[in-house]
Amino acid sequence: MTDSKVFDVVIVGGGPAGLNAALVLGRARRTVAVVDAGEPRNAPATAAHGFLTRDGAPPADLLAIGRAEVAGYGVELIDGAVTSVAPGFRVRVGDRDLRARRLLVTTGLVDELPDLPGVREGWGRYVAHCPYCHGYEVRDQALGVLANVHLALLIRQWSADVVLFANEMPVPADDRRRLAARGVDVVDGRVAAVGPRGVSLADGRVVERAAVFVGPRFVGRSGLLLDLGCAQTPEGWVAVDAVGLTSVPGVYAAGNVVDPFAQVVTAAGAGARAAIAINNDLVTEEVERATVERWPTTSTSWSPGRTASSGSR
Repeated sequence: MTDSKVFDVVIVGGGPAGLNAALVLGRARRTVAVVDAGEPRNAPATAAHGFLTRDGAPPADLLAIGRAEVAGYGVELIDGAVTSVAPGFRVRVGDRDLRARRLLVTTGLVDELPDLPGVREGWGRYVAHCPYCHGYEVRDQALGVLANVHLALLIRQWSADVVLFANEMPVPADDRRRLAARGVDVVDGRVAAVGPRGVSLADGRVVERAAVFVGPRFVGRSGLLLDLGCAQTPEGWVAVDAVGLTSVPGVYAAGNVVDPFAQVVTAAGAGARAAIAINNDLVTEEVERATVERWPTTSTSWSPGRTASSGSR
């Protein structure tokens, strides 16, 4: 079923970036649909931190408040997964085909965790990755870091008792000196499992730890953007300019799908910035069209996204 209504903007992804963009666009009196698959990255966490006025709020509560706010401005919320986006833009969700003038993708990323027993089970409880999100809650406790020298040096800011578990990762002498200077101990040997009481090593040792920090591999949920032909950075992320415009006219992206290090507040800000650029882009299109309709001989070189930003991708 193809909807007869054409939205000004369809936003794919209903996290902080997508909802904040919807809020700005709804207040700009744009017709907006937010399609959300209901798979927030921070769902395992008990609280979100670093967001002024919302510090410590459960992630689900943040999303519920955000959804209620944008709905108050007439934004349509659609639960479901987008299976395809055709040029134009036709967004397939279940048995619906949504049509949009502009597309904003805020689908986030997936944390690929180390393949060790206990890591996935403890994710969001006794296993974490971001000290700025969770470090304060385990301050001054016995902490561990799995095979990541930089992270171990950083975690030391929150506790005087930090152990780096090398897990057979080579730790060069220079790094060992830096760790020692920072007061971080190194435990060599293969890690067998991570549990709520500590880290079990393959040789039978158990090192008690209140929490263990790991460095997951960040994988952007960028399939829709790549299907549309969006260019990538040398690191493999979809390339965007300063306001989130991709290399494909009319297609924007914001949040963790293009910025693996964006926290909740950062992603929300990126969504707002993209929304303002999209509205400016639409206004320019509308002015150009109205001008040509009134004065048919007028020519224009305008194209979607051309005036959204003076930055380069």
